[in-house]
Amino acid sequence: MPNNKKHILITGGAGFIGSNFIPFFIHKYNNYHIINLDKLTYAGELSNLSAIENSNTYTFVKGDICDKKLVKFLFKKYEINHVIHFAAESHVDNSINSPEAFINTNVVGTFNLLDVAREFWMESPFKFKKGCKKNRFHHISTDEVYGTLGEKGLFKEITPYAPNSPYSASKASSDFLVRSYFHTYGMNVVTSNCSNNYGPKQHDEKLIPTIIRKAIDGETIPIYGDGKNIRDWLYVEDHCKGIDLVFHEGVMGGTYNIGGKNERDNLYIANKICSILDELKPQKKLYKDLITFVKDRPGHDFRYAIDATKIENEIGWKAEENFETGILKTIHWYLSKYTS
Repeated sequence: MPNNKKHILITGGAGFIGSNFIPFFIHKYNNYHIINLDKLTYAGELSNLSAIENSNTYTFVKGDICDKKLVKFLFKKYEINHVIHFAAESHVDNSINSPEAFINTNVVGTFNLLDVAREFWMESPFKFKKGCKKNRFHHISTDEVYGTLGEKGLFKEITPYAPNSPYSASKASSDFLVRSYFHTYGMNVVTSNCSNNYGPKQHDEKLIPTIIRKAIDGETIPIYGDGKNIRDWLYVEDHCKGIDLVFHEGVMGGTYNIGGKNERDNLYIANKICSILDELKPQKKLYKDLITFVKDRPGHDFRYAIDATKIENEIGWKAEENFETGILKTIHWYLSKYTS
């Protein structure tokens, strides 16, 4: 590997956001070597990285961030300069049924990565080893750590944490660990908290792929409760651009909220997708007739919405897609996947 390249350990790069970010990053930069460490659980899909799998700036390693010996081995072998940490158990429903996996991956795994980075990059608290001062640990998190909103208000970086599910509690714990390694050891860390992502390569179990898949298969489309739960939707490519900016330009120890300013409730999303499918792939009956309301999940947060003012003003990021443009691109991608 050329000595002038910086080596980035990207965790969970075969997941939804990671598998969008890595090709974006490789195509934009030629001075980084990416080592993608992924356990390849059900949510990881290597085929989503087929476009760059033979790149000389990309290496895939199958493994678990909970395996501290493996993490140390990778840091030593590749002389890791940076970490961009995507790897996480991430589906709220799964965290309700199997919370232990979320604690192991999201808390213990994050600790392992931080502590190995500290060992390799820091001489002592607030003293970097030679050549390591610019080494950065970028932690990717979620707006769910803030809890839920009423009909008004937005999540800001200073909003108190109030997680309501095992998933969001485990992510909040990991955020606090990252924060502690900045305040205790002086490590160069940065955290970004995003709103709900959507777009190509998302796992089939998530809301938007489920609606599309169920609709074209003629199956009932399940919507929790009354469908009035609201999320701020962020197109995944916009998120990738935000991560890139925070990684390169974010203030050391800083946190940045990345949101799309696209609040939509679940029923609107289902109806919007159905109306687009009526045009793109018409059937005898309207797709919206397949929408069915099902029992709400326990502790279902009512509303998430992000104030992205800080990242917009400080480092110049802004979402390029609104929901209506992004969902059309998304539907075309899934129609190709599900009907090919």
